[in-house]
Amino acid sequence: MTPPPRSLAPRSLPWWVPGDFDGFFALFLDNLLLLMLIAALCPTVCGLPLELVFGRILPGAAFSILVGNLFYGWQARRLATKLGRDDVTALPYGINTISVISFCFYIMGPVYAQTHNSDLAWKMGLFACFLTGVIEVIGAFCADWLRRNTPRAALLCPLAGIALTFLSAEFSFQIFAQPLVGLIPMLLIVMAYGARLKLPGHIPAGLIAVLVGLLMAGLCQVMKWPQPETPSVAGHLGWTPPIPVNLTDVIFSMEGWRYFSVILPIGLLGVLSSIQILDSAEASGDRYETRSSLLMNGLGTLCAAAFGSTFTTALYIGHPAWKGLGARAAYSTMNGLAIMVLCLSGGMTLVVRYIPIAAGLGIMLWIGLMMVVQAFHATPRRHAPAVALGLVPCLAGWVVVLVQGAVGAAGATLLSAEPQLEQSVHLSGMVALSQGSLISSMVLCAILVFVLERQFLKAAGWAVGASALSFFGLIHAGKITDAGVEGVFGWAAAPGYAAAYFVCAIALLFCHGSVQRGWIECAGDDEEDQL
Repeated sequence: MTPPPRSLAPRSLPWWVPGDFDGFFALFLDNLLLLMLIAALCPTVCGLPLELVFGRILPGAAFSILVGNLFYGWQARRLATKLGRDDVTALPYGINTISVISFCFYIMGPVYAQTHNSDLAWKMGLFACFLTGVIEVIGAFCADWLRRNTPRAALLCPLAGIALTFLSAEFSFQIFAQPLVGLIPMLLIVMAYGARLKLPGHIPAGLIAVLVGLLMAGLCQVMKWPQPETPSVAGHLGWTPPIPVNLTDVIFSMEGWRYFSVILPIGLLGVLSSIQILDSAEASGDRYETRSSLLMNGLGTLCAAAFGSTFTTALYIGHPAWKGLGARAAYSTMNGLAIMVLCLSGGMTLVVRYIPIAAGLGIMLWIGLMMVVQAFHATPRRHAPAVALGLVPCLAGWVVVLVQGAVGAAGATLLSAEPQLEQSVHLSGMVALSQGSLISSMVLCAILVFVLERQFLKAAGWAVGASALSFFGLIHAGKITDAGVEGVFGWAAAPGYAAAYFVCAIALLFCHGSVQRGWIECAGDDEEDQL
């Protein structure tokens, strides 16, 4: 049984406790894996040179992590001092996993594929990071309104869709392609996390898995067995400070607004997931002020963009887990300082060179699975069909990426292969669903949630919104060119889809009026459960 917190005078509040080391190691490992993922995806998917990744993006990301960790550590100590308690735990904070996947595969990757301009791809990533930060800052002042008017299923669905495709499925392929280095650590993660095993000395299971993967990679090298390729990064140490970026051209870039349909859901999800994390922290006994916590989250993201990082920061789920480890305020500061030193000293080049990314993908796979599970468990059971429907656009976006890659590897283009693909996989429908997939995921899920709740008027409102989004090209508007799939924005960008949603809205309004007047009856709960 956990002992009750002690009431302490402000001067006797300790600056560090043993549990801070356990909490630091768990948070540090999470951030380290994401830094490794950035180092792997940016050159291969986005075409960014290694000098840019290690010289600008990672130092900028480290600086944003440091700023946020220092704030949340200070915030926790201030709360502990105010309450005279010694059990207050800082909010965990680091790089946003979803932004790494979304910005690489939905923004920077497509930009580079179409233009082969790595500098433009980086700038579009900066634009996305900056605009997401702006959305998060604004959201700090209207978070409650967003929470009241958007179904939870619609908020979690895009997150679950990305987690199912680009996290779980994508990384599963990489893991099973490298059974010794990837599969063994993944199975260890599944066993430890699935059974909730507590290892001696609070050793993180993720650390054990990574060390086993590293050991297996060394064994493969000694035995001359096939092993994963590692980036040709010069493993040397050297001071690389974060350098401010002139964001003027980036902010006013009209090109960046083409990706607003990706950026907006990421920003909204960042705001609303942060509220849920604050609720979780309050349930654990640590009640933090909502506005200042959300503001710091947004400011941390703006700080990342200002210093060259293309990836947003976020509060992490699992505050009760860090509290259970005995972590208090110092673990947050320790994490920020360690990440800063690692990235600015050139240590990340050594990490990427000698630790195979496949060894840590099992952790990312587990995170993805938990995100999908959350979308179903954190919503009412009757909303499950809406969650399932909302996953479809994200699946379409992922499949389009796979198809483009396969066609390109075969020496063809998507445009030349369009007639055959249209007959076999209905390419046009797949492309339509992939365009603005995160927003269309929210919209489709929200419409069905309100239909399931028999709130036809609200469902009609969302359908009208979907019609407007289609009309101006934020969803479903895309064309196939020699360079791949390109978004179409402007007046009447996708008129057919706009008309379809508008007709749906009319039908929903008719249902609303008919139910109100008794022309149509809804099945009772018993009949509904039998379907």
